[in-house]
Amino acid sequence: MTEQQALTRLREKDPAGLDWFIRRYTPYVGTVIWNVIGRAMTRQDAEELCSDVFLALWQNREKPLPGKVKSYLGVIARRKAVNALRERSGVELGTEEDMLVLPAAGPEGTVEARELARQVKAAVESLDPADREIFVRFYYYCQTAARIGEETGLTPAAVRKRLERGREKLRAYFQDKEENDAVSDFL
Repeated sequence: MTEQQALTRLREKDPAGLDWFIRRYTPYVGTVIWNVIGRAMTRQDAEELCSDVFLALWQNREKPLPGKVKSYLGVIARRKAVNALRERSGVELGTEEDMLVLPAAGPEGTVEARELARQVKAAVESLDPADREIFVRFYYYCQTAARIGEETGLTPAAVRKRLERGREKLRAYFQDKEENDAVSDFL
């Protein structure tokens, strides 16, 4: 069965479609969840979250776009894992830190998403290596400041301060880039 066939079956409420996605993407979903929760939660918690992700797929079977189910599952897995950590720790992240933008459908959306990803990667690579590691751990792996601090030898307060300074550097990077682009457009 192909992904398109499985998606069609899923949308027709055929459990065989869901089974196909479970068999195909459980390792991926589990990895996304485990990268977020790490040692903060148990393996049983991770398995429960994984089940919740596939339940969400079943309940929202009309939402995933063909060819984008893996990305959809990754987003759901990350959100469920982050929410579970929040529940357990009582830590609340601001909306700026939790925002995820999915590209619009079609070739233009894909091109724009790739360009944005390239620009973000270049901006993050402009940070010094220690700050870059903290950014990747916090924003990509969704590790807490406490966990990052524990693994890098910094205090959680120092990690948060480096994140704050890093965001300021990235903001300045994009402002400079925007100004340079405006000048080059004018010339």
